[in-house]
Amino acid sequence: MHYENFMLKDIVLVQKRELEDRLQERYVERRLSVSWQLGDDLIKVITGPRRAGKSFFAVHLIQQAGSYGYVNFDDERLTAAGDLDEIVSAINDVYGNPRCLLLDEIQNLPNWELFVNRLQRQGFRLLITGSNANLLSSELATHLTGRHAVHALFPFSFGEFLAASGNVPADRTVVEKMALMDTYAEQGGYPEPALKKIDRRDYLRTLLQSTLYKDIVKRFKIRSVQGIEDLALYLMSNMAREYSLNALSGVTKCRSVHTVDKYIRYLQEAYLVFSLPRFSFKVKDQLGQNKKIYCIDNGMAGAAGSRFSADRGAFYENLVAVELKKEEIAGRISLFYWRSPQNEEVDFVVKEGLRVTRLIQVCADISDPKTLKREMRALIKASQTLQCDELLLLNDRVDRTEEFNWQGAQRAIRLMPLLAWL
Repeated sequence: MHYENFMLKDIVLVQKRELEDRLQERYVERRLSVSWQLGDDLIKVITGPRRAGKSFFAVHLIQQAGSYGYVNFDDERLTAAGDLDEIVSAINDVYGNPRCLLLDEIQNLPNWELFVNRLQRQGFRLLITGSNANLLSSELATHLTGRHAVHALFPFSFGEFLAASGNVPADRTVVEKMALMDTYAEQGGYPEPALKKIDRRDYLRTLLQSTLYKDIVKRFKIRSVQGIEDLALYLMSNMAREYSLNALSGVTKCRSVHTVDKYIRYLQEAYLVFSLPRFSFKVKDQLGQNKKIYCIDNGMAGAAGSRFSADRGAFYENLVAVELKKEEIAGRISLFYWRSPQNEEVDFVVKEGLRVTRLIQVCADISDPKTLKREMRALIKASQTLQCDELLLLNDRVDRTEEFNWQGAQRAIRLMPLLAWL
């Protein structure tokens, strides 16, 4: 045990040095507001995908508290520690008895919630990060007895991407801005490839494999590794499309719809993809309907998939899905898509409380009058069915509000460039 104490202290000490080295790197201010005030005893939870910058963001946040301690549980030697109090003791030795702690990648620690609850009762102010959907508000309420606040940090938004690349949109022409947005739509927003001269596709492929094996295969003891890998690649290659469990069991090596359903949950927990249910006023009807799949980052989908060389529409729709998903994770909205019995579709139904407040359609190119008419007709039909008058059609460049009539129904539809919306 005495030897183990020394080993734990050495691990924490090495992690401290690594952290100090990282703090010398360039930091792009993230557009995520998290208060860290004196006397605030809320457990702050920063969740999101691996390598999205959670640790870097959390360290810059916790520095506001003055002295703090840091430990990263993405290390099997720490997660295997027999006595967690020894880890706290090691932090105290290295950092000088701090009362503020940053516990990084906490989901790797067995029974982490018991440990966190106990530290809070002992008076520690806690900031925790994790790459797991179990750290979302809906799950945390069952895990943490203390008060907590959840914040999701995803890869760079478009504004953060511009800041990282040193581009100021106000100084650029519309054509230049659109070129930058298309670059972002294709390359995604993972911080390291955006900030460093590294091969983006290799980086994202390695990250995908690391997430699959560390966060899913190893954690859930999956034997059919090829099955979940095939499923992940297929879903990312088909982002912004509907899927059914039956169809997925046919195109992957997963033997049953139950296995496919379980694997999709694992992929969602690891923040690789997320699903949108089809809107219905009856929850029971929603359960039996197809869902649509989206990827947490366009660059990840492009690196994993094979069909995106010219599919700008899927890229645009996925960008919008990710931004709306952030609102949903924060608890401000519920998100769905809508399809009529005649197969007219609206990409996003935004629900606040019991009321549908926004209908959002995404179409990269509406220069063809037939395309524009089809998209607007779907919005009006959904508007009638869902009793919502805020209608938005995001596109590549058109900026106006247009009155549109369809079968006696008239609505004002806002046409907005995706660039402005982002």
